[in-house]
Order: sequence, then structure tokens, then C-alpha cells
Amino acid sequence: MRDYVNRFLELLRYEKNYSKYTVLNYEEDLKDFTAFLEMNKYSDIKNIDYQVIRKYLNYLYEKKYSNKTISRHISSLRSLFKYLLKINVITNNPMTLVSNPKTEKKLPKFVPYKELEQILNIFDGNGSIDIRNSLILELLYSTGIRVGELINIKLTDIEFSQNEIRILGKGNKERIVLFGSRCFHLLNDYLDSYYRKYNIHNSPYLLLGVRGNKINDREVRKIIDEAVTKAGVKLNISPHVLRHTFATHMLNEGADLRSVQQLLGHESLSTTTIYTHVSNERLRNVYLHTHPRA
Repeated sequence: MRDYVNRFLELLRYEKNYSKYTVLNYEEDLKDFTAFLEMNKYSDIKNIDYQVIRKYLNYLYEKKYSNKTISRHISSLRSLFKYLLKINVITNNPMTLVSNPKTEKKLPKFVPYKELEQILNIFDGNGSIDIRNSLILELLYSTGIRVGELINIKLTDIEFSQNEIRILGKGNKERIVLFGSRCFHLLNDYLDSYYRKYNIHNSPYLLLGVRGNKINDREVRKIIDEAVTKAGVKLNISPHVLRHTFATHMLNEGADLRSVQQLLGHESLSTTTIYTHVSNERLRNVYLHTHPRA
């Protein structure tokens, strides 16, 4: 089983272009499953049926896993067995009858515009590193891209005349995102200063570290943490929170759901609808605080 799991993870990592964190989640989930199979001496993958899956889910419940975590495990198993069916290792998919436990939907966190503006402006210095850091923050908020998409932007992906960037997202799917005038000016300042100074290896990638190599997601997170601390904002902000903020602000300002879906690169519109709940909650608060009879 371990060999098939490793082959499946390689597929996600190199062919499907899943982010490092997504692959890591799959790996952790499937490690639990493999350990369960070995502990219960299920050695033949063809003997794993619905009853075995049910026993495994009961095992997870006994370990006091939350419904959300169990749903993630189920999703990982669905993807694995779909892959095994596709490569003809199995003839029946044991996940067909398995349903997810009910989970409470949490609204995505986002940053109010006042605090966001403080964060985006915190690196407004003249140094080339400040310009790079400002560009990173601006790109994440202006485009709504994922951190894995951000660090893989190449200079050739940017169409300056149209204020567009070609993004390679999940599953190697391409989409076009847009950026505004502030981001445009930061890009040009960055290329004239930091990029010219540190691109010592002729890297094709846009965002570089001080050694001239492509910046990694850990460095991006450190830059965001530094900006939040310097701005004195008491919020826990990750790259994905900036993505949530982009979507929420777009909808609050009147963007239609389909446009936001395309900009985010969501395959299904239902994934994007979670942001309408955030917008509705904002409308509720406005109503409650402003209507005389609220």
C-alpha cells in the first residue's frame, strides 16, 4: 500500500502541481490510513472494501478527531481510491458509499480595510528590500492568488500593457489575474532596484531572495508576520487570509460572484459562495447599527 500512496503523492506534487501544504495534508492523512491497515493486517489492497473503510472511520472517531479532520481524511481517501481505480489496481471503489460527517461551516477570516491599509503601507521605505516586501503584500491582496502561485510567477507571465498576470494554479490550470496602478508602480520600482541587484543567477522567477534564488513560502509568511507586527495590528494573518480579504472586499464593493470565482480560480461556484456569507454578515451589522428600528 505504501508504494501506491507514494506514487499517488508524486502525481499530486509533480503532475497536478498541488501546493506543498496540500500534499503534506494528503501525506499525513494517508500515513494514518496505511498505519491502520498494517496494524489490522490488511495486506492485500484488493480486500479493502466498504466495511474496512467503516472500521477505519470508527478508529478516527475513537481518536477524538473532529468532524472537519475526518472529512479531510475521507477526501484524501476518495482521491487515492479514484487514482487506484484509474490505474486498474482495484476494480471497485470502496469510497462510493462513504459520506462526510456534518461540519459547521466557518466563515473565512478577512482583514478590515483600515487595518489592511496599515499593513500594505508599512514597508513604504526607499530600500530595495522594502520595495520587494511591499510588492509581495500588494500582489497577494490585489490579485487574490495563493502563496504557491505567487512564488512561481515568472517575469514572462506578466503582461504590463494589460496589467495582467498569467497564473498556473491547481491542477496546472491557467487563469489570468489583474492588478492595479499601485501594484504596477511597485513592480516597476522592484525591477529597477531589487531585481536588478539580486538576480545574480538570471532566474526566470519574479520574486527573489537576497541570494538570488526564488523566494519560498516560508519567507513570504515571515514578511507578512513582520508587516503585521510593525503595523501593530492584533490579527493572525496568513497569505490565505489576504486571499479571503481580496474576495470579501471585491464582493462588498459590488463585484459579481462569477467574476470573483474566475479570479480566484475556483473550479466550482459553490466554493466561492462562502464569501457571500461574509458580505451578508457585514450587511447585517450595518443594518443593526444604523436602522432606527433595528
